[in-house]
Amino acid sequence: MITEHAAAQWDLELDDLLVSIGHRFGRVELRRRMRDYVRGLLVPVARKNSWQLAEQAGHRPPDGLQHLLAGSKWEPDDIRDDLQGYVSGKLGEADGLLIIDDTGFIKKGTTLAGVQRQYSGTAGRTENCQIGVFAAYASARGRALVDRELYLPKSWTEDPERCRAARVPDGREFATKGELARRIVLRALAEPLPIACVTADSAYGQDNRFRRLLEQSGVGYVLAVPTSQFAVGCSRIEVLFAQAPDEAWEEISCGDGAKGPRVYHWAAVRLPAVAEFDYQGEVPHRMRWALARRSIRRPDEIAYYLAYAPLQTTVQELVRVAGARWAIEECFQAAKNECGLDQYEVRRYVGWYRHITPAMLAHAFLAATAHQAREKGAEQMGQPGPSGSQRPRFGDFLAACRVRPPHLSGHRGRRHALNWSSWRCRRQAVARHCHYQRRCRTIEGRSRRDRP
Repeated sequence: MITEHAAAQWDLELDDLLVSIGHRFGRVELRRRMRDYVRGLLVPVARKNSWQLAEQAGHRPPDGLQHLLAGSKWEPDDIRDDLQGYVSGKLGEADGLLIIDDTGFIKKGTTLAGVQRQYSGTAGRTENCQIGVFAAYASARGRALVDRELYLPKSWTEDPERCRAARVPDGREFATKGELARRIVLRALAEPLPIACVTADSAYGQDNRFRRLLEQSGVGYVLAVPTSQFAVGCSRIEVLFAQAPDEAWEEISCGDGAKGPRVYHWAAVRLPAVAEFDYQGEVPHRMRWALARRSIRRPDEIAYYLAYAPLQTTVQELVRVAGARWAIEECFQAAKNECGLDQYEVRRYVGWYRHITPAMLAHAFLAATAHQAREKGAEQMGQPGPSGSQRPRFGDFLAACRVRPPHLSGHRGRRHALNWSSWRCRRQAVARHCHYQRRCRTIEGRSRRDRP
């Protein structure tokens, strides 16, 4: 059971976090709106868009929160830097992992920045959606999203008028998801985040420039690759393991899942060593590896990995890193379900960043709070997770950290609800009228063009 004292303490810590980013806003009104916005993302609201967050916070119309996302002057990249510093202090460990992956945001229409029909791993099919490339930081203390980039397809970057309407910066050119991932990694390495290794799926692991960047930065990696991948100085990676004897496969768990340990058969092959000079002139040696993961029940299902790590690294450690890649999927699920990561209604390029970044900040706060609760021996809040830790049930934290709107209950609360209902009806009626007028003008214009 969560005590009132613990809930009050978490509320004070949230205030401290919001105060720490207050210097990024030039006006007190913006600081207060950001405070209400982040707090609203932590509250169990049906849908966390500007309308419902404003109603929950006790604002009259949602104009203030909409202005925060669309027209006010503040840089979401500054909040991202503060977020990474916060995660470093709360969850950082020397053996921390940086996980790269992308997720889709299914949307309607064609005017949202970066939207088009494209494959979304979230939906498992081709949908009209936006794609964001994200980085998550994971350690024994917890995991949280720390960076993001919006993917712009060529259909956008080759259409200046469309980009101008969505307020895409003039210098924004087409960049592949691999290039966006490299930018994210370089930013993370420049921040105080302690990163020992990077992991990602085959969409990024097959990028030779991405692997070379990590090697030149002195950071280890365990990256999934397709079966057609060529290993360094060798043939295709599947050929390396095609004739592997039975004793080469070892049964190892790559971490705990929802139904217990995730056990597979693993095989490893050492590739040529890499020698590099560090700043002191010493020559630390690192080794490249090729890994294969074979299903116990279905031996034909084999996944492959390329790894880069110090010589003393064991196969069990590489397997642990490969299994930790799924932590970012848990981050996506928690951030979308509990912090409204995908519940935005912004259309412009900068508006996407201005919603996603506060949502990531709210999720990082929940992750840090969960770690503190485990450290203090609080009430058991979940099922046993990796390394014997307790995986938090975020709903308990949301109920404990619920922020009550400033209006009071009773008559004043009813008046507030009635005012909001009346305002929403008027706004919807005006929007419907304008929409019908625009449709009628479009149909009339087509009729005139079709006349002889």
